[in-house]
Amino acid sequence: MTAVYIGAMEKRIEVAAAMADAAQAWLALLTAEQREIATGPGPGADEAADDERRRWFYTPTDHGGLTFHQQRPAQQQAAMRLVSTGLSRAGYVTVATTIGLENVLDHTEGFGSRFDRERGRDPGLYYLRVFGDPGSGTWGWRFGGHHVSLNNVVAGHALVATTPCFLGADPASSELLGGAVNRPLARVEDLGRELVRSLTPDLVRRAVLAAKAPADLVTANRTSIADGDRVVPLAGIWRGDRFADAAEQAKMLAASDRIEASTGYGEDDHQALEYTSRPKGIAGAELDAGQRDLLRALLGTYFGRVPDAVSPMASYDDAALDAVHFAWAGPTEPGAPHYYRVQGPRLLLEWDNTQRDANHAHSVWRDPANDFGFDALRAHRRHHHGGTAS
Repeated sequence: MTAVYIGAMEKRIEVAAAMADAAQAWLALLTAEQREIATGPGPGADEAADDERRRWFYTPTDHGGLTFHQQRPAQQQAAMRLVSTGLSRAGYVTVATTIGLENVLDHTEGFGSRFDRERGRDPGLYYLRVFGDPGSGTWGWRFGGHHVSLNNVVAGHALVATTPCFLGADPASSELLGGAVNRPLARVEDLGRELVRSLTPDLVRRAVLAAKAPADLVTANRTSIADGDRVVPLAGIWRGDRFADAAEQAKMLAASDRIEASTGYGEDDHQALEYTSRPKGIAGAELDAGQRDLLRALLGTYFGRVPDAVSPMASYDDAALDAVHFAWAGPTEPGAPHYYRVQGPRLLLEWDNTQRDANHAHSVWRDPANDFGFDALRAHRRHHHGGTAS
């Protein structure tokens, strides 16, 4: 083992230890009834038990776990302490801001009841669940709610997976006093636009996959990513098949249809944007020095969400950047609906800002080989137990 590898592993062990301390402190504050909701089987226990751990959402649906509403203030604080261990300071501030935006969105929509519940836009409906025993070497935790999904896995007492990592914002841009603007994901959007607008005409022709943006992330909230994946209609990104209230179900289906129709997408458009394991767009090797700096900075808006100790940013040297591809869909002027994708070995980033007149943003960082710790758990199980993880 090299000194660099040993040093990186030590950092991952340190972050995992902080997570374990925070998780145990939170669980110790819960009642038996709360713990029943707040916990689940450990990673890789078996295929059926692991299905729930690998289920994730970014809509305001039931993400699974104990909500803030179900906790006392001291328990809520302990929950946020655990959440903070998986984030950088900037990542934590962005997550906290995203949760607070539920109040802004409620105001935007006139404080109505939605989604078959008393309050549709609700900063109290963020869910935390621990999978397995934080005192053991293999466990994980998930935190999610509207526009937040954090998924962390520990194996061999080291943090081995931090994806899928989703952050969104609705509204993506909102006014503050004195003419200031609240844009939690501003650089995630602006750096992508700066990059595509800096390209030569020849590179633009190959980087822009479609003149119109898709309605949402192409890979959506799938547990695993596969060639041919296409946009999932809004109604399909919820837990369960339908709302109990028929009127609410009809509203959801109508909204889903409107969003899909607004893109004007046909078969050729879907085919141009569908996910393929072979990256689409242009490679980092084709960019000049300034454009490579933009691409590296764009990567940082995703990798910078987690603690520096576990961020892969340092591994993106010139050779690694050469293999990263960038693609765009939609107009490039500010304010227009748009989408981009960044893809490379064990890397997929997606961004869209299309809904609500391009004021509703989604962004996700995924590792197609190791989302939910799949690859790391399999290797750990093979090394320590002579078998394979489910």
